[in-house]
Amino acid sequence: MTLRTICLHGPESTGKSTMAARLGRHFGTPSVAEFGRTYTEAFGTDWTMADLVEIARGHDAKSRAAPALGALPVILDTDPLMTAVWADMLFGRRDPWFDQWNNAADFYLLFDIDLPWEADGTRQFGTPELRRTFFERSKAELVRRQVRWAMVKGAGSRRYLNALDAIEEARREG
Repeated sequence: MTLRTICLHGPESTGKSTMAARLGRHFGTPSVAEFGRTYTEAFGTDWTMADLVEIARGHDAKSRAAPALGALPVILDTDPLMTAVWADMLFGRRDPWFDQWNNAADFYLLFDIDLPWEADGTRQFGTPELRRTFFERSKAELVRRQVRWAMVKGAGSRRYLNALDAIEEARREG
């Protein structure tokens, strides 16, 4: 099966951005950077629900434009499903826009919390309990949406090879 889009999903500090760039280079395809980081660097971390909807819309616009570049699969460093989980974590609720959104990726890689958490000025959920909650909510969102996904574990090259194996398995299964 041709995977047009592969989205990296999971809590902060699990290696998604590093992996997105690496997978893009491996496949020779576009890697769509996380819009939320760009937004946060411009406007700070004092988010409102309106900010999260704006971030999600930014993710969505970039994700919709990328396949037109021609090379597939496009690697997405998160999407609105992840922003919905952020809303759940920050506010205990989400704007209805998130449940109306319907541009899910063809395949998701859920990144485990088996890497050390690193503070970077924007990350907020670094305790083991909060990381576990964030991970479980991330997983639950994929299950709730009934999208195709696989777990990615391991460190360094092992994590990368596990991601490649999961993508190849998804292609074979169609």
